[in-house]
Amino acid sequence: MLDALIQIDDEFTTEVNASLLQEALRSASQLLSERIPPPSTLTITITNNDMVAALNQQYRGVNAPTDVLSFENVPDPDFPAHDPELASYLGDVVIAFPVAQSQAEASGHTPQEEITLLAVHGLLHLLGLDHDTPTHKTEMWAVQQKLMAHLGLAHVQPTEK
Repeated sequence: MLDALIQIDDEFTTEVNASLLQEALRSASQLLSERIPPPSTLTITITNNDMVAALNQQYRGVNAPTDVLSFENVPDPDFPAHDPELASYLGDVVIAFPVAQSQAEASGHTPQEEITLLAVHGLLHLLGLDHDTPTHKTEMWAVQQKLMAHLGLAHVQPTEK
């Protein structure tokens, strides 16, 4: 089972239903059971554009906000090996609510649906999927589309940039 610690900036707590997001991620993780070691955890942070722009600048060299950033947990060889009885920490997903809201409005769905798409997208990055080449993008988008359909959100498609 996947457990998500969801942190939402105070200014967005009335806009995002953390329980629905948690349930969507758990449901999606059932289809990813071959990729996710049980039990596993991740952190989802929903924040403002300034925070995401700062992280984007620091880690990607891009001085602008983006919709979602993912930071995979990379085990440190200097620390003891992971205890399989404990939850495996996958990493962090950071979502810019204002960007998500704009994308939702432009696409004709709700901000909650867009946040769910971005959380699923971030989770897939934590699991090693990427869209850095046409082949990788095709694979990632197919998995993402399957998960969104499983959640009853097949109509929510990624915004192409």
